[in-house]
Amino acid sequence: MLLPPSEGKADGGGSRSGWDPTVGRFGRRLGDQRGEIVDALSSNRGGDTRLLGVSGRHLDRAQIANSTLRGAPTLPAWRRYTGVVWDHLDPGSLSADARRRIVVVSGLLGLVRGDDPTPDYRLKMGASLAPMGKLSTWWRDDLTAALADLVRRPVGGRPVVLVDLLPQEHRAAIHVGQGLPTVVVDLVDPSGKPGGHAAKAAKGELAAALLTDGLGALDEWHHARFDAIATWPETAAR
Repeated sequence: MLLPPSEGKADGGGSRSGWDPTVGRFGRRLGDQRGEIVDALSSNRGGDTRLLGVSGRHLDRAQIANSTLRGAPTLPAWRRYTGVVWDHLDPGSLSADARRRIVVVSGLLGLVRGDDPTPDYRLKMGASLAPMGKLSTWWRDDLTAALADLVRRPVGGRPVVLVDLLPQEHRAAIHVGQGLPTVVVDLVDPSGKPGGHAAKAAKGELAAALLTDGLGALDEWHHARFDAIATWPETAAR
């Protein structure tokens, strides 16, 4: 299940050693790239309003978090991320196995599994961070390769089908459809227009249904305002 992070993050965390770029399910493959971003943020004093998209006390918090990432307190990703999608996903009500099947596409972390240790931070996937440039473009080849590796070597031997519930900003960070068995799901209103921000609650509810009941939930799920439109690859059996 590919999900976006939230701009808002829960405070606090623990961990004796603190966060390191190499931790978590994708840390070995993406640790060097994460480290480059951490160093760039540190050089930019955590980022300014233009980079981070916030001001005032939100900017102050983001700059402190972004400047002190190595060794920072962590929470599991499913606890760190807040906001409408995550509130309606309600990951605390899911099984540990379901939370492990969540993969977040993140401007800082690249990919992070639902139970991976995650620091407080603020960095959009669509941001342009010197010297990388636009992060979705900078990350694209590495994230596609990491997901391809996940598909080739699934945990427990079960075939992996990726379910993409990403907004366009995060979908741009992956070569969707290039050998990856991906079901792309979009929420649209009755006229066929993308649901956008208004569909965030529905997206969280749909994600919970898919993680609980599998892909069959796409046939059973109904919402008063939005329809779920799924694009199935040839490699993903229904």
